[in-house]
Order: sequence, then C-alpha cells, then structure tokens
Amino acid sequence: MYIVMNKFKIVTGSEKKFEEVWKKRDSNLDDVQGFIKFYLIKGERNDEYSIYASHSTWNSQQDFYNWVKSDAFRQAHKGAGKHADLYLGPPQLEEYEVIL
Repeated sequence: MYIVMNKFKIVTGSEKKFEEVWKKRDSNLDDVQGFIKFYLIKGERNDEYSIYASHSTWNSQQDFYNWVKSDAFRQAHKGAGKHADLYLGPPQLEEYEVIL
C-alpha cells in the first residue's frame, strides 16, 4: 500500500471556507484504479495558520502516479488557484510506502 499526503497551512480564520471548498469538490477518485481511501485531516493551530493534510491511500506508488497523469486528476484540480488567499504558501507533498 502507498500513502500520499499534501500538507496545507491555512490562514487562521479561513478554516471553514477551506473545509467547504473540499466538501464541495469532486475528486473523481472513486473510479480510479488503485485508489483505496481519502481523508482530509486537521492538525495543530496557532495564531497564524491551521495545518490540514489531504491523506490518500493507494494500492501502489504506480497507481498514484497513473492518477496524477490522468484526466481525472486534471478535473479534480481545475480552478484550484481560485482560493489562493486561504493558503500560506504551496502545499507540501509527502509520499510513503507502507511497511507494516
């Protein structure tokens, strides 16, 4: 199994708007080969930002990369720049191979 996370710093006070964007978003993941599960998770908060991460699990690294190169990926990410005011910088991508 393979885990992929994008970590976001969201401007304090913009959390609900950020969460709504994700709730209304069509991820196009349900029919993607190798996709297992998705979570949007929330972490620590301070005066400047709140941490969120998109957490997805895949059968393999190759399944994830195939999705990144697909039309489904492009559709899921179209218009992503419309909400740039919610973010403190770009997301930080992390990829992990499950050992146990």
